Amino acid sequence: MVTCAKGLLILLTMSAAACFAQVPAPGPNANQLAGKPPALAPRMPDVPEMGVQRAKPDFGGHGMWRVPYVIDMAQARAGIEHPTDVPFLPWSKAEFDQATENHSKDDPEGYCLPPGVPRMMFTPYPMEILQQPSRIVMIFEGGAHVWRTIWMDGRKHPTELNPTFLGDSIGHWEGDTLVVDVVGFNDRTWLDAAGHRHTERLHVVEKYSRPNLETLHYEATIDDRGAYTKPWTITMNIPWAAGQELMEYICQENNRDVQHLVGK
Repeated sequence: MVTCAKGLLILLTMSAAACFAQVPAPGPNANQLAGKPPALAPRMPDVPEMGVQRAKPDFGGHGMWRVPYVIDMAQARAGIEHPTDVPFLPWSKAEFDQATENHSKDDPEGYCLPPGVPRMMFTPYPMEILQQPSRIVMIFEGGAHVWRTIWMDGRKHPTELNPTFLGDSIGHWEGDTLVVDVVGFNDRTWLDAAGHRHTERLHVVEKYSRPNLETLHYEATIDDRGAYTKPWTITMNIPWAAGQELMEYICQENNRDVQHLVGK
């Protein structure tokens, strides 16, 4: 059972070793050792009765994705490929600056609340993907140890949504890229540990692709006109850990974040 502290700027140096120790860094595979390009990504079988006429990439397999620890999703580090000039509204910029000043002491994830979307992809615990023609299920070891369902059966978003931490996710394929449309969020999460805020108007469009066996390419576009003047996008790569399995993680047990949430 894992009970390490996580997720806050003030706790980074204290918790990094404990949190990452549970996920050994994958060593070079046979192709890398031989100087060959990475192996091709696996593919799902055709399912004609479900309208799947061409095999799509399989995001699962015997292993898990090593989700990186991204503190500030606008910065080109810890997995984020390019820096982003965040188009703040005045109130969201003031909230972000306050979080910087007080070391993110009010971070909801420090109280064991679910990280939300896209922050689930920035919380440094591994993730497994279970893929079916009608739905894709993402299981997260950390971030309150929750799961997420992406519906692939052609449904639309409900006309009346009950705001939730993870929102309502529906997906479709564009070639070999999985495109996920997410709405219906509450406003109780932050977009990252640095303190980028959002409102219930948040609309996230995600794109997932697997260019090779070892890599999950992730893109998220944030569209929330209650907090930002225009949409903005981040991209990152997530590495594969073959043969690894998720562990039990209970954030509420022996949570050491709370006693350190003193800010400044």
